[in-house]
Amino acid sequence: MGAIFPVIWHGDRVHLIDQTRLPAAYELKEIRTSAEMATAIRTMIVRGAPAIGVAAAFGMVLGAQEYSGSDRASFLAHLEAVATDLRQTRPTAVNLFWAIDRMLSAAQAETATIEALKDHLLATAQAIASEDVATCQAIGQHGLAALPSTPEKLRLLTHCNAGALATAGYGTALGVVRSAWRANRLERVYADETRPRLQGAKLTAWECVQEGIPVTLLADTMAAHCMQRGMIDAVVVGADRIALNGDTANKIGTYSVALAAQAHDIPFFVAAPLSTIDTKIHTGAEIPIEERHPQEIYQVGFTRIAPAGVDFYNPAFDVTPAHLITGIITELGVFAPADLARGIGAA
Repeated sequence: MGAIFPVIWHGDRVHLIDQTRLPAAYELKEIRTSAEMATAIRTMIVRGAPAIGVAAAFGMVLGAQEYSGSDRASFLAHLEAVATDLRQTRPTAVNLFWAIDRMLSAAQAETATIEALKDHLLATAQAIASEDVATCQAIGQHGLAALPSTPEKLRLLTHCNAGALATAGYGTALGVVRSAWRANRLERVYADETRPRLQGAKLTAWECVQEGIPVTLLADTMAAHCMQRGMIDAVVVGADRIALNGDTANKIGTYSVALAAQAHDIPFFVAAPLSTIDTKIHTGAEIPIEERHPQEIYQVGFTRIAPAGVDFYNPAFDVTPAHLITGIITELGVFAPADLARGIGAA
């Protein structure tokens, strides 16, 4: 299939890879309005923090296209309303809010006409997308350099999907895997299935198969066992939001993997762009954790797997404390959690 790009601007609309259909079917979802984009983000047709940010930026462009007037103040008010709708889709992924804020800042540009301002917004969204691909490629190279020097060929574990599907292309955690594979330093990647939505089984495994990367799928409960048996050399995961102290929110189950990695003296890396660092919060305790519908737990496909009358708790993310993280891999290099401020200052 070649390179994977989950969010593409096409003419006057957006094409999304429908990630709810993978791996059974590869389908493109056509998005024509900002409301449709909000629905696509909320229902996880597009998911992964960087990809959500790119999608939201293009959602702002679609919202701009929906305005037919010529009054600048009314246009900006309309954009603010679109931004509010998009912000309410997924509360944990900070890239969503970062991209929307950047688009609103772009809307303040001095232009002669509303049409010129719409063109400027489209150019800004396209820049966000292209910058994200370059960022992921840089993360891949910095991550490759940070991986253990021995053995010569590594066995890496990842959790959830932080690949091309979760970004504008190439991936963050899976970008590190891709770089290791292309540098002939990867023996195999182990992918946690990532219950309850199975992003590892459905998406990470699919991406690896497309590129011919050797991949072994694990049930989430198997990671510690594999570490105990000496099957894992390093762990690389993505992030949806990182606090200033390095505490990191990622898909539910990441914290458990980090604890197991510490117990077995295995390096645990987080791969994420600097835009994933939320400079407004100081610790992971301040990160909002999205809770999703309990159906994701009690049902697989169309089959119910739990009896009626059971209560459910379905947080979509957990927070890995900074002290469990070996390094945070960004587009500017790898930082110890305590040194994140230095990375932000260099950006």
